Amino acid sequence: MNKQKFGLVLFWVAVIWAIGWGVMGSVFVDSAFRNFTMDELNQTMWAAQGTWTMIWGLLGVPLAAIVAIIGILLYSGAKGSTALKYGVGVFLGFFASMAAGYLGHIPLLFGIGGTLILLFFIGILRFWAKERMALEGTSATAADLKLAGYVFMVIAAWFICGIASQPFLKALEGETPPSPIHVIILLVLGWFFLFLGHYKSRKQ
Repeated sequence: MNKQKFGLVLFWVAVIWAIGWGVMGSVFVDSAFRNFTMDELNQTMWAAQGTWTMIWGLLGVPLAAIVAIIGILLYSGAKGSTALKYGVGVFLGFFASMAAGYLGHIPLLFGIGGTLILLFFIGILRFWAKERMALEGTSATAADLKLAGYVFMVIAAWFICGIASQPFLKALEGETPPSPIHVIILLVLGWFFLFLGHYKSRKQ
């Protein structure tokens, strides 16, 4: 099996793995967490700190995404060392982010992170504008679609920050967090427009 075929196999294995755990989470995990008390939940296979819940949360979509980028890089012709570098790099970033959770909530770091997201967004807009000036026709349309995706993503990040920080705000103690349905809509729109942009920019 050559490198490209191996990469394609890795990619599809990751896709199937992600969809399988995603469906399982939507159907079983979500239902268990919504309908059981913590004591009841801990008597099921989806106990909060149980093996299956940990696999679903940490090794479901996150692992699939890492394997998928390695596979798609190999399939697209990247060197094996390049695919491994990005795969390991993303894994280390993911591991560091999870490990940071054990530090507890640090408002300053939370604020710095939000500020960096906004600065990166502004930087992307500046680079995007320069690239857009040199594009025409289909390429310009593809760039515009991606821009819409970026905008929806940064708006989603804004509302995610608000919802995620609420449990740590004294003024909102005891308040029920709002439904995050608007966030999932924003994220879906963001990914949708990014997908359309890449679809439009593909070779005809």
